[in-house]
Amino acid sequence: MIYIIDHQDSFTWNVVHQFSKFDDVYCTNYFDINEKKLKQSKVIIFSPGPGSPKDYPLTTKIYNKFKGKKKIIGICLGYQQILHAEKGKIVQQKKIYHGYQSKIKITPHSKIFKKNKIFYVGRYHSLKLYEPFNSNRIKISMRCSKTNIAMGFEDIKNKIYGFQFHPESFLTKNGDFIIKKILST
Repeated sequence: MIYIIDHQDSFTWNVVHQFSKFDDVYCTNYFDINEKKLKQSKVIIFSPGPGSPKDYPLTTKIYNKFKGKKKIIGICLGYQQILHAEKGKIVQQKKIYHGYQSKIKITPHSKIFKKNKIFYVGRYHSLKLYEPFNSNRIKISMRCSKTNIAMGFEDIKNKIYGFQFHPESFLTKNGDFIIKKILST
């Protein structure tokens, strides 16, 4: 079962529909976590949402409790949430990307996707990871071809993954392929 934590975002149910193609999904609001279901899940998804990671301290606690024990995937705010929990600095970017399609390139650090492969993805964010970001485990695996902004990361050992973009968006070509690859690792 996949447990999705909804950070009160309109995209969450699109995320639920996409992931339900691959497994049973249980989704609850950030303020109404079902501890029993969370413990039973194989995968935890941190959904997109408004605000910044510091607005969701419970998500950071859940991340710290289950990292290395369950597969964890962060999407948009969820991506930022994981990086924030790993001492990354999340900052306002100059340009806001809401409903914007970008071309991203896979970096040599990816163990899942073919190096230099290009994906077209849908972006809906005003925050980004401030770099340099130094981690022994988390590797930036995707970058925007135009701005070089970090767009994805992998921690293969602990099975932690994140996307700044929305794989469930109609602007993301091959979103199901991306999710299937992550879930099969």
